[in-house]
Amino acid sequence: MAPHTANEIPPRLLMWQRVREYAVPPSMIETATARRAVGDWAGACAAARIDVDLDLRAVRHRHGTETATRLRAELRSLAPDLLRWHMPRTAPDGRLRPGLTLALARCRGSGPTPPWLVVRTPPARADAGQRMSLALWDGADDHAPWHPHPHPDRRFRLDLHRHLWDAGHAGDLARRCGAGPAPREPAVPGVDVDPNAGWAVGSWAREAELLLRAAGRPRGAFTVRLGARDRAVLELVAPDDSHAPTLRPPRRTPPPQDVAGLAVLPEAAARVLPDLELLRAGLIAPGRLHPLVARALTGAGAAQGPRPDAGPEPPGDPHRVDCRGEIHRIALRDGVLTAVDHDADQLRREEILVALGGPGLPCLRAIDAVHRDPQALPAVRERLGHGDMEGALAVVEGLLGSGAVLRDGPLRDELASAAARRVDHGLFRAGLTDGGPAARQGTGRPRIERRTPLAVRRKRGSRARPRTGQV
Repeated sequence: MAPHTANEIPPRLLMWQRVREYAVPPSMIETATARRAVGDWAGACAAARIDVDLDLRAVRHRHGTETATRLRAELRSLAPDLLRWHMPRTAPDGRLRPGLTLALARCRGSGPTPPWLVVRTPPARADAGQRMSLALWDGADDHAPWHPHPHPDRRFRLDLHRHLWDAGHAGDLARRCGAGPAPREPAVPGVDVDPNAGWAVGSWAREAELLLRAAGRPRGAFTVRLGARDRAVLELVAPDDSHAPTLRPPRRTPPPQDVAGLAVLPEAAARVLPDLELLRAGLIAPGRLHPLVARALTGAGAAQGPRPDAGPEPPGDPHRVDCRGEIHRIALRDGVLTAVDHDADQLRREEILVALGGPGLPCLRAIDAVHRDPQALPAVRERLGHGDMEGALAVVEGLLGSGAVLRDGPLRDELASAAARRVDHGLFRAGLTDGGPAARQGTGRPRIERRTPLAVRRKRGSRARPRTGQV
């Protein structure tokens, strides 16, 4: 790994480095890719921890066969692991941005209101497991009353960036993100940006042209969000159709109400791709990127990062401990972390002595410290924070053994807290807490789904009214 000091690396790059290491584990990518390769888009979504809140039969009944066919094609081209890889995240921990609705594609069909395929992140109160959900949005607010922002966000949208979630367009990544040696970003008149903040100023004109063209306007004004209360208003102009589009400040400053109605340059277009920044800074190796991302960037001649190291050594065989003037070994034996150089009778006597309040052997104290507060605890916390429970348990088993019984301490507290948060998310999904996809809506009755029994659907769909007595 290339040497760096903490002061030279921007905090956001350190965040993305942790995200790339823990948020989308290789096992998820491998499983999702294998299921997508055989046409099992639902299995690929399950492997990427994405819930599917849509029913193709219901879509065909509501929007027509053509829309359902287009939607099925979009789902088959979706790479859910690649989508999770490029999802917006929040600093400083790099978790998924909660309460967000992103537009992926518009399913055009014969219906009057073509729906949008969207991906949603749960509210912050139910973000355990870092799960997402796929759904349809056709402009109605009552389709997701449980979500704080059911409308697609204008700032975070991926319908203009299919290379960030569509496996068939992943090859366009290098062209859209400007892979290659780091260019000198041109200055935009009237806009003062931090050159170390990752702004892709050189591609704003090209991306703005795509943005305005999608809105049905070849030229015009748009905004770029530079901060919580900082907006840059720019105008896309060109001398004629044969010249490249350029940016300039508007001739007159529009009023605030007009600025709020302008198109917003998506975050994916306003900033440099994090993977490209990590490669240029030498903070990640191409082999540790998502395979589709690595193939696109390295094939386009992007700057090479450091070579992937061999990773951490297999834990537990053996650790060295200074025990009463001698160097003893601690290793995994029969699925349990054991002091190898002590026989069973001696260990039993020492455990009884410790239970009575006496001092324990240094080997036993080292084993107890590993059980309660191991050195790998930060890595376990990162995996649990990003929803990778299987990866966290694999680290614990590799450290303590599959037959270990956790003792009271930070490690056990972290695992118990993660399990409790997963239960809370399950209750939220089931509608057993305030709100949720399966919560009872308006009428106080559960919604009708494909799994609803036929007798219940017929009873709910009947227009019969109960007989009333007459006086």
